[in-house]
Parts: sequence; C-alpha cells; structure tokens
Amino acid sequence: MPIKSYLAHPHQGKKQELVHALSSISSCEVIPAENNDLVIVVTETNNNTEDDILKEKIEAIESLKLLAMVSGFDTPKSN
Repeated sequence: MPIKSYLAHPHQGKKQELVHALSSISSCEVIPAENNDLVIVVTETNNNTEDDILKEKIEAIESLKLLAMVSGFDTPKSN
C-alpha cells in the first residue's frame, strides 16, 4: 500500500482553490500551511497502479504550480 507525502505549491492567489480540489479526492489528506502559500498532501492507495493514476489526477489540477514528493513508502500486504 503506497503512502506518500507531498508539498503542493499553488499558483499565486490559488491556494484555497487548490485545497478545495485536493480535498475532493478521496485518497488525499490535505493540510494547508497557516503561514505560507503551501499545502501538505498525504496520499494512500492500494497499489502502484492506483498511485500512478492518483498522481496524474493531482498534477492535472490547474491551480497547482509545483508538486514535490517529500516521503514515500510501500507497505507489503500481509498474508
């Protein structure tokens, strides 16, 4: 199960729009920074294919200027 965290930088004046768009995606946990024009995003998907689709969906958001992955790991499924 891939779990990743990102810093999402919005276009100028588009932070709230970015927060709203990211919050509408069920696999995303969104935490807006209080003192910067920055959004922290944590994603959790069931497999790498879902993770790739989710990343493409995030990168397609028009208010997003830059998406930088901070951390990522994949937990193996238990039997």
